[in-house]
Formats: sequence, structure tokens, C-alpha cells
Amino acid sequence: MSIPSVNVTEIPEGAPILDVREDDEWNSGHIEGAIHIPLGDIPVRYGEVPMDEDVYVICRSGGRSRQAAAWLNQNGFDAINVNGGMGAWNLDHGKPIVSETGQDPWVM
Repeated sequence: MSIPSVNVTEIPEGAPILDVREDDEWNSGHIEGAIHIPLGDIPVRYGEVPMDEDVYVICRSGGRSRQAAAWLNQNGFDAINVNGGMGAWNLDHGKPIVSETGQDPWVM
């Protein structure tokens, strides 16, 4: 099955982003406004994912987000994997992130 994917620079402004990293990764640095559901929780929390629009799925480097996008697409969602994940978002392209720790955000 082919999974749709895009580069970070192709995500439309204001599009919903689903971050499937673990809690510690999310807390250290994430995209402001993103939805956070760790990969293992997707099957029980999928109701939190918008079903009426494309959802851009991101993780650290692209592996977990690819798995999540595949599962979501098989279950009626329009999920798109973000190539390169948070590494591409922040480290490669310098796009902003926020932290839940009160410290400077960073990609873990």
C-alpha cells in the first residue's frame, strides 16, 4: 500500500498536524497547535483525529508517522506522512517548536 507523503515545506498553513512521538519527546519540543497521540495510542484515541480533512502525521524521523498514517488511511482517514519528521521540521528547516518543560524547546 502506498502511503501519501510530503516534505515539511509542502504542509499547508494551518493544516492539522498529528505528532505520534512519545510523551517525553513531545514535552521537550513540538509544533505549536499539533495534536499529540503517541503511536501506540492511535487505535484507542483515533476519535481525536480530524476525519474531514487531510492530517499530516509527524514523528522524529518518519518511521512511526508512516505506520500511523498507514493505520489511519486503512481506517477511513486522509493521513499524509511527513518525510524527515521533526528533524526536518526544526533541525533542517528551522521551523519553530515549543516546549512543555519551561526550558528551550529541542527535538529529542
